[in-house]
Amino acid sequence: MPMLAADLVRRGVAVIYALGTANSALAAKSATTTIPIVFTNGSDPVKSGIVDNINHPGGNVTGVSYYNSDIITKRLELLSKLVPGATTFGFLNNPTILTSKQNLADMEAAVSALGRRMSVLNASTEDEINAAFANAAESRVDALLVGPDPTFTAKRAQIVALATRYRIPANYFRRVYCEIGGLSSYSAVFSETERQAGIYIGRILKGEKAADLPVQQPAKFEMVLNLRTARALGLIIPQTVLALADEVIE
Repeated sequence: MPMLAADLVRRGVAVIYALGTANSALAAKSATTTIPIVFTNGSDPVKSGIVDNINHPGGNVTGVSYYNSDIITKRLELLSKLVPGATTFGFLNNPTILTSKQNLADMEAAVSALGRRMSVLNASTEDEINAAFANAAESRVDALLVGPDPTFTAKRAQIVALATRYRIPANYFRRVYCEIGGLSSYSAVFSETERQAGIYIGRILKGEKAADLPVQQPAKFEMVLNLRTARALGLIIPQTVLALADEVIE
């Protein structure tokens, strides 16, 4: 990423759009202090060092952060309603990303609040993901949260197939998992965060400064449920949960 960011600087681009993880925003920030940078990612932008202040970012960086420590809590609460008998929740975590420790801390707090147990499944490669699911099945994980990570999104077909193979009810951080057979998801509406970033890029191109544009938070969140997958897993989704879903895939 530092090489790619440096290449953009050499090209003299008007704005850098850094999406994905905090690593892309930090690479761009390290490459230039003059070219405006707009980011979208799921990290806490202050704790990760992208900006000094949410409301007054200063410098040449601003963007949209869909980080919210409550999201993992809400995802876990949803999964516990779908699998009410679950006592051990697995958490598929990529330890190589900048937000790994924060994600684990959020998950630990959420599991503790429910009085349940947590099993951490670290993985960052295809083989490690295979091993993580085998370990989850062997250790009798009742349900699984997949951590927010673009690597996992890129490997979503593999992850959903493994969850199906081992019959592990799972909750994901993007709706695209449910579209290919994942059980459930709760997340920001990513098309909306990208639209917000696009608005900021447009405003910067018209002359506004990144330093004067507060870091935005997503305005919309969505819950998606896949009833076909629920039936295959033998789960009965309560009507109260169905009523909360923004989309039900049948």
